[in-house]
Amino acid sequence: MSGNIKIVSVAINPVNKSGYFTSGDQLTGQISLQLDGDSKINSLSIKMKGKAEVQWTEHSGSTSVTYYDKQKYFSVTQFIIPEEQGNNMVQQGSHVYPFTFQIPEQELPSSFRGAHGKIRYTVTAVLSRPMRLDSKDKAEFTVLHRGNPNTDPSLMTPQNCIVDKKMKLFTSGTVGMDVNIPQIGYKQGEGITVVTSIQNKCSRAIRPKYCLYSKYSYFAKRKRKVQTKDILKEVGEDVPPSAGQTVTRIITIPPSMQVSVLNCNIIKVEYRLRIYLDVKYASDPVIKFPIIILPTLEACDEEQPSAYAAYGFNVFGNVDVPGATSFPPKPAAPGPYGPPPPYGTYNMYPILNGFDWTN
Repeated sequence: MSGNIKIVSVAINPVNKSGYFTSGDQLTGQISLQLDGDSKINSLSIKMKGKAEVQWTEHSGSTSVTYYDKQKYFSVTQFIIPEEQGNNMVQQGSHVYPFTFQIPEQELPSSFRGAHGKIRYTVTAVLSRPMRLDSKDKAEFTVLHRGNPNTDPSLMTPQNCIVDKKMKLFTSGTVGMDVNIPQIGYKQGEGITVVTSIQNKCSRAIRPKYCLYSKYSYFAKRKRKVQTKDILKEVGEDVPPSAGQTVTRIITIPPSMQVSVLNCNIIKVEYRLRIYLDVKYASDPVIKFPIIILPTLEACDEEQPSAYAAYGFNVFGNVDVPGATSFPPKPAAPGPYGPPPPYGTYNMYPILNGFDWTN
């Protein structure tokens, strides 16, 4: 007798209260089957996979060109019911099959989904039966690359910039600002303290403005697709003519913001803080700072050992988890798992410490 399968589902057990995973974590779950009669099964397998993909289409007249690329981080399959055993009879009723993986200890970018690309981590259950189409179910899990300001000094580097500009046409004199922020890396929901010293030596009142914006870059076939979006804007008080003033403003990063992705070859998620002086009838002096957004972890999550001591590309030794499918640690090296190429690789603008200041 060959019974019908009512349910084929796969579920993942959370490893912490936040529900995210990181490199080296153990991932466990269950495959659930429900049969209304005894059934022969060729095999039951579970695959864990991580990959990034980008795709977009550009039009020029009647010509369309589609750009596509992908990067595979890992793919491993376990057989819960091995194929080599032949036809296996599974009895009527509900059945639960547990599984265990170890997420590879390698440089993995954070999960991401955008208009032209995504970084996804999934487990897929496949049930194979004689003379039937395979039954499948998929579950997605979130991976975060955890930067740690306490162990990565570059994230704590203060930023400073000074700009002076002479006014023309309808406004005379000069304006200038000296802007400081305490660091580069910030967690979701954290405030950026912006201290701006403004010198208004022109004939009009000016006011400081602030804009936090995102920059998503997708790469394929040596082409780049860029999307920018303003996340929040704030306006300060007027600074009168012939006056100087120091203004402190706290720009709060939204708690739900996508974390930065700087370690993927085909997708980059970057952020900028733009500070500018609004001067009527004149071009505005502008300063831009790169901002790295790190995930906010609950206290119990932060106590777990991090897969990386820093936000960079260092890895630690293999973790031996009994019963898990594990991978040996991969060193940071050129290739699909190494650090991403700088923007200069694409011959679009010069390299400047890994950041693009043109947008």
